[in-house]
Amino acid sequence: MIKLGFLASNNGSGMRAVVSAIESGDIEAKACVTISNRKHAPALEFARQHGLSALHIPTTPDEEIADRRLANALLGTDVDWVLLSGYLRKLGPVTLDAFKDRILNIHPSLLPRFGGKGMYGRRVHEAVLASGETESGASVHLVDEEYDHGMVLAQVRVPVLTSDTPETLERRVMSAEPGLYVDLLKQICVSRSLPMISDNIS
Repeated sequence: MIKLGFLASNNGSGMRAVVSAIESGDIEAKACVTISNRKHAPALEFARQHGLSALHIPTTPDEEIADRRLANALLGTDVDWVLLSGYLRKLGPVTLDAFKDRILNIHPSLLPRFGGKGMYGRRVHEAVLASGETESGASVHLVDEEYDHGMVLAQVRVPVLTSDTPETLERRVMSAEPGLYVDLLKQICVSRSLPMISDNIS
């Protein structure tokens, strides 16, 4: 059974969806550990309540030490895949090397558009609306040394309405994200390898 580790800075909504899918039997995997750079992140309390190890590993002041601690914590729980769920820190080379092509992130746009440094949260949706796009969505991609840069594995599309504000567009994209993560994890658990890119229209 594939073992999963999660990195989250705040609520970890993607992590919650995956853990719920595991508990319901929808995904055949084991959720092992949640790690946050914030000591009081709600994701850590959720992890404890659901039987996962919950660890706080700050990324400052020494990022190199934090990188080694993060890699060792993940290796110590013997996880196969690492899922980022609103983890607002760039991963270091030790962690990236230890889990090469086995770290996933979900981003609230149709990458490669509207990704990169500083493009997170509501900023993404503000940029989408300012550009006049007629659709947006979410992407799951492999994590590498650059922000939102790794190979895209799955996407879901949602319409951009003429009446949208950044808040309404954010809610629509967020509602589509959990299912995208869960569906991709199902494929990985069955094939135990990277799936071909899928594009789900909603």
